Amino acid sequence: MHSFPTARTRPRRLALRAAAAAVLAAGVLPALAGRGSGAAFAHEGSVPAADLLAKVRSCKQVSHGLYRTDQDKTPRVPVCAAKGAVFFTADMDVDCDGCPSARCSGATDPSLQDDTAFHQSNGEPLRADRLPFVVVPGASDIWDYRAAGVRGGGVAAVIHDDQVEYAVVGDVGPKQIIGEASYATAHALGLDPDPVHGGTDAPVTYILFTDSRAAPFESHSAAVTLGEQLARDFLKNN
Repeated sequence: MHSFPTARTRPRRLALRAAAAAVLAAGVLPALAGRGSGAAFAHEGSVPAADLLAKVRSCKQVSHGLYRTDQDKTPRVPVCAAKGAVFFTADMDVDCDGCPSARCSGATDPSLQDDTAFHQSNGEPLRADRLPFVVVPGASDIWDYRAAGVRGGGVAAVIHDDQVEYAVVGDVGPKQIIGEASYATAHALGLDPDPVHGGTDAPVTYILFTDSRAAPFESHSAAVTLGEQLARDFLKNN
């Protein structure tokens, strides 16, 4: 069993604006090819986003309270239960933690940690700029993802506008904040993946399929194959 690192306070766009300006002034941020233009993973599978969103219009709340989307925001996001999944609708902040790369480094993310709560099959941290993954809040009195059947490597469907991106549960964040995914997830959805000022404040829906696991953990194609099957089951059973 890995000893997971303490969840960091993830980079907030407002809190790090000054730091971002300093980094930009120093000229160390690399150009990100195709940033915000969508990537090969967009529009994955054949399950329409609209069909999935139709199943999450009402909420059977299972969290004992609400989450913030940012440190300075009022708590307003519940975690909801469905057959075979839990879900929530929040914003998306960008997680660059894990194995460093040109796009995810101390130069691009002043709050970078070189580890993730869950690891690849070879024991190495995940690589945020390559693997689509989502971040769950740390277990607390509000909600414990583990008790809900969510675990590292579990499959999720992330929905923004009319796009569905399949991802795995790859990291753990602050206990009171929700709505974060890896650089690769944001890029695949056509969002700015910059870890400081990227992501979106627009609604993003996260459907976490319970008691699921992609194998191997780091295989995006495995997550897509299993995610498509679980998404169809979700539509049939809810």
